[in-house]
Amino acid sequence: MTLAFTLFVILLFTGLPLYANLGLCSMIYVFLGGFTPITVLQRVTMSANSFTLLAAPFFIIMGNIMNNSGVTKRMFDFANVLVGRLPGGLGHANVVASVMFAGMSGTAVADAGGLGNIEIKAMRDAGYDDDFSCAITAASSVIGPIIPPSLPMVILAVAAEASIGRLFLGGIIPGLLMGVTLMLMVSIYAHKRNYPRAPRPTLKILCAAFREAIWALMAPVILFVGIFSGIFTPTEAAVIAAFYSLILGLFVYREFTFKDIPKVIFSTCETTGVVLALVMTASIFGWVLSVSQVPQSISQVLLSIAHTKILLLLIVNVFLLFVGMFMEGTAAILILTPILIPIMVNMGINITQACLIMIMNLMIGVITPPVGVVLYVVANVGKVPFERVTRATIPFLIPLFIVLLLVTFVPWITTFIPNLVFGN
Repeated sequence: MTLAFTLFVILLFTGLPLYANLGLCSMIYVFLGGFTPITVLQRVTMSANSFTLLAAPFFIIMGNIMNNSGVTKRMFDFANVLVGRLPGGLGHANVVASVMFAGMSGTAVADAGGLGNIEIKAMRDAGYDDDFSCAITAASSVIGPIIPPSLPMVILAVAAEASIGRLFLGGIIPGLLMGVTLMLMVSIYAHKRNYPRAPRPTLKILCAAFREAIWALMAPVILFVGIFSGIFTPTEAAVIAAFYSLILGLFVYREFTFKDIPKVIFSTCETTGVVLALVMTASIFGWVLSVSQVPQSISQVLLSIAHTKILLLLIVNVFLLFVGMFMEGTAAILILTPILIPIMVNMGINITQACLIMIMNLMIGVITPPVGVVLYVVANVGKVPFERVTRATIPFLIPLFIVLLLVTFVPWITTFIPNLVFGN
């Protein structure tokens, strides 16, 4: 195991795709350990044969269609009408639009790429600093994977064998808290820099903006009502959401055409292929770790250091924040879930809370250098240097850390709604 793990660490710095790295190191261990190759095939097949994982491509295609059908602009316009009259109005609209879009896209990159272009341009035209515009766009995009539907939650549910419905519901309060704390941060900047506010909208303007956005806003409503009522499962909700977004783009807003479908399908297949490759190779790598007693060894070390639940949670948070700085979130979820989730659960931490702690830490990683993928997306969209975006985003980590601490040490924030719907 030492040879395989050493090679894994070395290959991380070579630029080799992570799924290839995981697969290669796992195969080396299998052959050196005297296991039969059929073991690898069985583990890979079992990991891919998951009903829950079926939600991933449908949420991906829904986000792609929404990004190409004018939904993002309508949602931002509606958010601006709602909160634009506050000091720093467009900054608040940026956050509110991300909260709304989170109920459809499920990923931070989709939020930053889809809404980012509209938000940064609008803020730049209104006289906002590029630093602030890019920073709040990057920070608010982290809400995307926390408020359901969420692609990382689907993957984590598969890896942790947890209820995807509970994870979805558990992310609602943390996601809303992230929005509130980011808006407080926007208010501080607005007062310091004297950012403008929009005039109070008339009832006519408010109704017009609502009419334009109502069909888009209905998407998360349909998902929640369907899941709460038991009409369909969270996995089936992904299929409904994808179909609804297609109808919306083709026949309601009519900014998405049949000619765009092949491009969207190709993009979805490409993203799904990478996700599935990671899931399959991470599964066999997780099996290798398990056979080598790595999780048990790490568990013993952590439990010997952390004699209390609070200390364990602090250590896990620091470790995950560090990992998030250097590893892509999906890959980290697949590798670390079999190790960390059982440790936290054995210490009496609710599995829904444990999973949300993991997701929040790793999603904060998408806006921390050097691998902060959202920072690169925002820098590209805003045509602002990466280093400048990074420096501007650092203060916005404070409200996200505050919410992370609340999620870590106040369990009911993540368990209240799931327990209300599904019972204890």
